[in-house]
Amino acid sequence: MDLATIIGLVGCMVVFAVSILIGGASPIIYIDIPSVVMVFGSTFLAVFMANPMGRVFGLFKYFMVMVRLPSYEPEKTIRIMVEFSERARREGLLALEDNLQELDDEFMRRGIQLVVDGTDPEVIKKILYNDANQISERHSANIKVFDSLGALFPAYGMLGTLVGLIAMLANLADQSSLGAGMSLALITTLYGSMGANMFCIPIVAKLTDRNKDEMLFKEIIIEGVLSIQSGDNPRILQEKLVAFLPPSQREGLRAEAKE
Repeated sequence: MDLATIIGLVGCMVVFAVSILIGGASPIIYIDIPSVVMVFGSTFLAVFMANPMGRVFGLFKYFMVMVRLPSYEPEKTIRIMVEFSERARREGLLALEDNLQELDDEFMRRGIQLVVDGTDPEVIKKILYNDANQISERHSANIKVFDSLGALFPAYGMLGTLVGLIAMLANLADQSSLGAGMSLALITTLYGSMGANMFCIPIVAKLTDRNKDEMLFKEIIIEGVLSIQSGDNPRILQEKLVAFLPPSQREGLRAEAKE
């Protein structure tokens, strides 16, 4: 589990609740069922209009992607690529087929298989980049659902406030109800702002980072596969791949290569 995500999500709600209690207000006054139905119901129904039903029903799955730690291991992948490069130079590209089933990553296994099959380098590059781009497009489409929620929550919160204000002004003769009416009218704005800023916007940011991390991982694999096919020296291949890593991770791999 990604502790940063859990701490941020739970901590935000706790801080919000504690702030209400410290302020001396009763939490009960912030609960209004009609406002919940208006803001959350209208927002989710609008998202259904803007996206395919299957994508909206996958919201929980996308949320779990954010909560789980990514399984990408670029350093391990670079080590594997260097080992494959060394074996290819010693025994030939066909020898790599014996190790294909040891690869956990389907994308890497597919790339090496294309190399073993003698596929033209440009064709391999086109296939792998097309695959990676399609994955990124699917991620972007899924992120768009939360992006839509983040935009619609405040809008429907404001609409709920307008509805409440209209009802309050229609009953303006009853001066004693104005305070309570104004309070209820503003609750929808509160719900809309909370839905967008406490949940949707952070989720979009996290999922966007997850997508960038996966695309970087795919770039490392593509560069490694093409270098293996071209017969690059394993040390050159390693230098090409460590360039994708932050400086703090590069030295460890270089030190291992010298041993």
